[in-house]
Amino acid sequence: MIHPTAIVHPNARIGSGVEIGPYCVVGENVEIGDGTILQAHVVINGWTEIGSGCTIYPFATIGAASQDRKYKGERAFTRIGDRTVLREYVSIQRATGENEITAVGDDCLLLAYVHVAHNCVIGNGVTMSNLAQVAGHVEIGDCALLGGMAGVHQFTRVGRYAMVGGMSKINKDLPPFFLVEGNPAKPYGLNSVGLRRAGFSADERNEIKRFYKLLYDPKMNVSRAIVAMKQSVTTACGREVIAFLEAPSQRGILK
Repeated sequence: MIHPTAIVHPNARIGSGVEIGPYCVVGENVEIGDGTILQAHVVINGWTEIGSGCTIYPFATIGAASQDRKYKGERAFTRIGDRTVLREYVSIQRATGENEITAVGDDCLLLAYVHVAHNCVIGNGVTMSNLAQVAGHVEIGDCALLGGMAGVHQFTRVGRYAMVGGMSKINKDLPPFFLVEGNPAKPYGLNSVGLRRAGFSADERNEIKRFYKLLYDPKMNVSRAIVAMKQSVTTACGREVIAFLEAPSQRGILK
C-alpha cells in the first residue's frame, strides 16, 4: 500500500504488507521489512535497512547524512531492527566512515524528537523519552531507559537496564543496572523497579546493590572496587558489572 503522493525509488526493496503513507520519500538504497508502516511525511534515504513490523510516525528522518564534519559522502549505513517504534520527528543519521553503521535494535521505543547521531549503537528494547539526544559513537545497552530531554556525550557507554532521569547530562560511562539523574548526572542507586519488572532474582539484585556500594564508596577508586567485586562475585549480573568497568573507555566511569 503506497500512497500516490509518496515518492519511492524503483530500486528500493519493499517487503510484503508494507504501508507507505502520504508524502513519504524512500531512497534508492533503502530496504524496508515486511509489515512496516510509514505513516506520513517520513524520509528514509542513504544505505538504510528497516526491519519488519516497525511503525514510523510522521516527519521522522532515517539515514540522512551524518552531521559530523568528517563525513565526506562515503558509503555508510543505518540499520533499524524489528518491531521498533519511531515517533514524530525522530532523527537517526547514517554513520561516518566507509562501511560504518549506526544501529538501533529490535523492540525499541523512541519517542518524539529523539535524536540518534552517527555511529551510535542502540541495543534491543531501549526506551528513549521525548527529546532525548545521543551524540556520535554512543553505545546504549539492551533495555536501558533515557528520560525526557536527557543528553549523552559522544563516545559514552550506557549499560544494560540502566536508567537515566529526565533532563540529565551523561558525560561519563554509566554501568549497567544503575540509576542516575542530574546535570551533571549523579548516581542514585539501582534501577530497582526496572530490574524487578524484568524478573531479576533477589540474589542478582542484592549483588548489584552491593557492587554499587563498592563502586561509590568514597574511600574506593574504580580499580580497588573491581578487586573487591572479583573477590565476592557469584552471579552473571555481577560479572557483567565487572566486565563493563574493565572494558576500554574513552570517557571514564561516572562517579
